[in-house]
Parts: sequence; C-alpha cells; structure tokens
Amino acid sequence: MGMTLTEKILAKAAGRSVVEPGENIWVNVDVLMTHDVCGPGTIGVFKREFGADAKVWDSEKIVLIPDHYIFTADERANRNVDILRDFAQEQSIKYFYDITDRANFKANPDYKGVCHIALAQEGHTRPGEVLFGTDSHTCNAGAFGQFATGIGNTDAGFIMGTGKLLIKVPATMRFVLNGEMPDYLLAKDLILQIIGDISVAGATYRTMEFAGEAVQRMTMEERMTLCNMAIEAGGKNGTIAPDETTYEYVRARTDKPFESFYTDSDANFYSDRTYDVSQLEPVVAKPHSPDNRALARECRDVKIDRVYIGSCTGGKTTDFINAARILKGHQVKVPTYIVPATQKVYEDLFTYKHEGQTLSEIFLNSGCIEPAAPSCAACLGGPKDTFGRMNKPEVCVSTTNRNFPGRMGEKTAQIYLASPYTAAASALTGYVTDPREFLG
Repeated sequence: MGMTLTEKILAKAAGRSVVEPGENIWVNVDVLMTHDVCGPGTIGVFKREFGADAKVWDSEKIVLIPDHYIFTADERANRNVDILRDFAQEQSIKYFYDITDRANFKANPDYKGVCHIALAQEGHTRPGEVLFGTDSHTCNAGAFGQFATGIGNTDAGFIMGTGKLLIKVPATMRFVLNGEMPDYLLAKDLILQIIGDISVAGATYRTMEFAGEAVQRMTMEERMTLCNMAIEAGGKNGTIAPDETTYEYVRARTDKPFESFYTDSDANFYSDRTYDVSQLEPVVAKPHSPDNRALARECRDVKIDRVYIGSCTGGKTTDFINAARILKGHQVKVPTYIVPATQKVYEDLFTYKHEGQTLSEIFLNSGCIEPAAPSCAACLGGPKDTFGRMNKPEVCVSTTNRNFPGRMGEKTAQIYLASPYTAAASALTGYVTDPREFLG
C-alpha cells in the first residue's frame, strides 16, 4: 500500500521506510519556531528540564520571531520580547528577528512581523521538512509541501533540547479542488466552504491535503491561505504537493537543499472529497465560529461597524492587491483597518501598483485608515492599546481566521470572517456584501 505526502515526510524524519496513521513515532525536527507570546514559556521549560546553562540542540534551526504583542505600552508584553532577545544572545541563535525601536518599526531592519509569513519570506519553509511552531497556524507552511504544525510550550522546550518529538502519524483527508476559479472567489472562500462542510472538529488530528487543478493554479500566498486554516477544522496539518510554483518561491529565498514528496496513487485516505470550484459562491463565517458558514449575499441585512484586513491569513501582499481591486475609485463607509503581515508586505503597499496607483494610495484615497505597523495586531485581541482591537460590542468583517467570542478583544463583538474581496466590498457598503456587486 502506498503512502500520502505527509506519511512520507514523517517516515523520512523518523528514519523509517514506512509509517501508518495511528503510529507513535520519534521524528527529527528541521525547524522550530517560537514567538513573543510562547517563547518565554518555552525557554522556561527548556531551562527547567535541561538546566539553566544548557545549550539548544542546534542554534541555526531555531527561529525566534516577535510578532504578537509588539506595538503596545504593556510592560509584560514588552518584557516577553526582552526575554527572547536575552535567550538569542545567550544561545547565539542565528535567526532572531528583533525589534528594539517600537516607535518606528522601519528603524529595525531585522524585524519582520507575523511569524508564518516571515518564515516563508525568509526561506525557512522548504518541501519535505518537518517544522514545528508554538502557534496553531504553523500549519500555514504546509503549502510548501512540508509537515508543519503547532505545538505547546512543553513540546517546544523538549525540541529545543533534543531536536526530536514524539508524534502520532495523522490519517489524511484529501480535498480535490477542480474547475476554473470564478473571478469573484479566493482561497479564503474555499477553506471557509470546506470548514462549513466538515465543521471545526471535522478534521481533528488529521492531515488536510489539498489537491486538484484549482490548487495547482494558485499562487503560493493563496495556497498558504488554504493550509493556514486547516487548524480551524481541527486539522493536525494542511499540505499541498510542491510544484514549479513552490520551487520558484523557495529557491528565490534560500539555497538550502530540500527533497520533495508526493502522495502515491494507491495511498489510503480517511476521506476523499471533490469540489467543482466554478460552482461555489463567496461565503462568510458568521459569529461565533469558523464553521458557521453563510453565503455572503444572504447576509446583506447585517450592518457592520468596521472592516479589518490583515493577519497571517489575510494580510499578505496578494490579499491587499485583491482588496485594492475592489476599493479603487470608491469610498469606504466604515473604518477600515489595513494591517500588513510583515515589513516586506508593508513595503509592497507603497511600491506595488494596481492600475497606475500604489496599493497605499488606493487605500488612503478610498478613506481607509493609514496602513499600520506589521504585526498580528488585533487578530487575537491583545492589550487594550493594540491597533484595530475591538474595544466595543461592534460588528466587524475581517480577513482573519477566528471569530470566537473575545478573539479580537471585546467579548460581545461580532466577527464575520471573509475573503479580502468580501471584506473590501463590505467596507464600501457598510453591510456584509457579496463582492460580485463590485466585480460585475
């Protein structure tokens, strides 16, 4: 019997020729990522278990990325970044993307922004590798044909000291996305459609493998959006087989060698679903769950107070290009927050042109709030002074990934998850809006 892409990667990492779903195996780790929220706890576990003077297993395989609670006066949040900095110096960590001047992020050349997008942009996501991160959306990197998943501080502390982790091999659910993508659909619509079909527990501890001609035609950033939200279905990881699109992106950012794996034709799947994307419509996830799916056109009666475009899911350059396509030449009717994921994305807003205007010019001319410093910002609430945080019981259409009560701050706020197209269209009308109203 053949193996899936994920099973092959884990077999290689375990030094075995074959693995099967349900087996518990020790795997060698290629990259460990942690950030300012979980880094201090991970460091604490590492020092407690391996000793105050212990050295990490490999100082070039650990990536420290401050990104969550950065642009805040909160002293505890600031202290977390200090702890990362001290540890990076103590351990000679090669990849620490530091920020010291919070008043002007551009004065920090090493600072990147949101960890999952920074990992990709800095060449840390490579086919065939095993990547663990202390953040549930680490599954984002599965778009590169690797095994990537989120772990807790205890597991991360163990990896810091050993470079290994004991994991159970997940069964694979395959989602074949065929057909021509309509002009008004984006990857965010597809993953919200799937989560709505299988529920937030539908892929619990299983691999979500995305395949089909619609996936093959996607850019790397759109592929990331698909894999990013595997966790919102309970998935252990999301993955897409690597191809020339993958190689072009990766080789432009790293010269490290990598090995590609592909699912065998006789591999076993836990389930196998096929979609014709040409038949799908723009969707949203209504409060308060990512699986509370509805067609965007069915929510016209929902008046909104703001729009938020950002995060690892919806704050990439492509996401802003798509939003600008809708916003150009129109005026927003509600406050619209623009939060680039990384410093590179921020720069793109001021250099990339759509129909003769930079993205930033389009956003400002349409009345959006000036683009913010790159970070996770309000996606997960944060301290009260976090940019874009919901501090009132308002209604928001957001390109982020979760809409549980309190996720973006205020517990009674209502969040509608949507694609950049739908978010931008909603900003122009003041209610949840199908982007076809502006793409006709």
